[in-house]
Amino acid sequence: MSVTDLSINNTTTAATKRLTPVKRELWGHPAGLYLLFGTEMWERFSYYAMRALLVLYLAETASSQGGGLGFSQADALSLYGTFTMLVYVTPLLGGYLADQYLGARRAILAGALLMAAGQLLLAVPPQWVSSEWLLDPVVTLYSGLALLVLGNGLFKPNISALVGQLYDPADPRRDSAFTVFYVGINSGMFLAGIAVGLVLQLSTVYHADGGETRFYSYGFLLAGLGMLVGFALQWLLSPRLLGDIGRLPNKLQVESSNTQLTPAEWQRIKAILLMGLFTLVFWTGFEQMGGLMNLYTDRFIDRTILGTELNPAFFQSLNALFILLFAPLLTVLWTRLGSRQPGTVSKFMLALLMLALGFVAMVLAVLEQQQHGKASLWYLVAAYWCHTIGELCLSPVGLSMVSRLAPVKMAALLMGLWYLFIALANKLAGTIGALVSLGMATTTLNDEASALAQNALVIFAGLAISATIAAVLLWLCKPLLQRWMAS
Repeated sequence: MSVTDLSINNTTTAATKRLTPVKRELWGHPAGLYLLFGTEMWERFSYYAMRALLVLYLAETASSQGGGLGFSQADALSLYGTFTMLVYVTPLLGGYLADQYLGARRAILAGALLMAAGQLLLAVPPQWVSSEWLLDPVVTLYSGLALLVLGNGLFKPNISALVGQLYDPADPRRDSAFTVFYVGINSGMFLAGIAVGLVLQLSTVYHADGGETRFYSYGFLLAGLGMLVGFALQWLLSPRLLGDIGRLPNKLQVESSNTQLTPAEWQRIKAILLMGLFTLVFWTGFEQMGGLMNLYTDRFIDRTILGTELNPAFFQSLNALFILLFAPLLTVLWTRLGSRQPGTVSKFMLALLMLALGFVAMVLAVLEQQQHGKASLWYLVAAYWCHTIGELCLSPVGLSMVSRLAPVKMAALLMGLWYLFIALANKLAGTIGALVSLGMATTTLNDEASALAQNALVIFAGLAISATIAAVLLWLCKPLLQRWMAS
C-alpha cells in the first residue's frame, strides 16, 4: 500500500459505536489477531486438505475396496468449479446474516460446525453407503459438499471482517495485520498438503499389475478433525481475546437515522467493484492449481524425487510454502520502500503479470513433455512460485482494501461481495479447465495423452495472454481508481 492508501479514513456520516477489542498486544498487534490467525489456519487446513483430494477422488476409477467415484475428467473438473464457485458465493449471504442478525462471532462458530460435518460426511467410504440407507455415494458426496458451502458462507467473510475491526480505520498496522493473517491462511494450506499427501501415500495399496488403490476417506477425516480444532480455538478463546467485537450485528454498531450512503462511500464501493473485476481474472488463472494443473501434474510431470514417485497432493503445498517463505520478505520490502512502494492498483498489476509468467512456465512444460513424454518438475515449481508472488501482491492487499473502504454498516456484506468475484472466478476456472477434454470422444486411446497435452497447451497460453491484457487495462484505469479510493 502507498502512504496515500494508508491515509484513507473509513468513516461514515453516522456516529459509530466503537466496540473495542481487548487491549492486550503481542508482537506489536492485538492479541486477538493471533486467535483469528489460528482459527483461520485450521479452517484453511480443513478446506485445502479436502481440495487437494476432491478432483482426484472424483476422477479415479471406483473400486470395491477404495478408489474414487469414477467421474470423467471433464465432469470432475466441472463439479470442482461449481463447488469452489459456491464456496465463494455464499459469503455474500453469510455477510448479510452477520451484519443484520447474527453477529460475526456466532456466524463463525456456526460455519465451523457445518464445515466439520461436511468433511466427516465426505469421509464416509462409498462402500459403506448403500441403497438400503436410501443413500448412495453420490448423494453422500453432494450432501457433504453442500454443508461445506453453507458453513464456509457463514465463516469466511466474518473472520476477515473481524481482523479489520481490531484496528482503527487509519491505523498503519492494518495492512501488515492482513499479511500476518494471510500467513495463517497459508500455514494451514501448507500443513494440509503435507498431511494429506502423507496420509494418501501411506494408505495407498499397490497391486502386482502396477495399479494402485488410494483410500481418500482418511484424508477427508483428517480435514474434518482440523475444522473441529479451529472451532474449539474460537469458542474457548474469543471471549478473552476479542472483547466486544463481533458480538453484535454490524448494523447495531451505527447510530443514525440516516442510513443512506454518502457520495464518498459510493465512490469507494465503485472502486471495490472495479478492482473486483481484475481479481476475477487473477483467480480464474490461479485456481487452475487445484484443477487442471493438478491433473496435468498427475499425468505428465515427472514427480520422482530421490527414487520415490510422490502423489500430486504433495505439490499443493508448494504455494503455501512459498507464501511462508516470501510473505515476510515482501512485508519488509514494502516497509523499507515507505512512500516509494507500489500502491494498491500497481500491486494488482504486478500480480496479473506474475500470473501470466507462471503460465508461460506451464507452456514450456507442455512443450518439453510433448518431446520427452514427461516434463521437468522445475517448470511446475516455477509456475507455483510466480503465481504465489502474484497472490501476495493481490490477495492480502485486496482484503485490506475492502476492510478499509467499506462503510462500517456494510463491512461483512461487502467482504462477502468481494468473495463473490472469487466465486465467479472459481466457476470460470473449472469451466476453462474442463476444456482440456474437448474433442476427446473422437480420439483413440493411443491419442488421448497427445490430445490432452495439446489442449492444456492452448489453455495455459490463453490464460497467460488474458492476464497480460488485464494488467494493461488496469494500468489504463489507474487514475480513476486512485481518485475513487481517495474520496
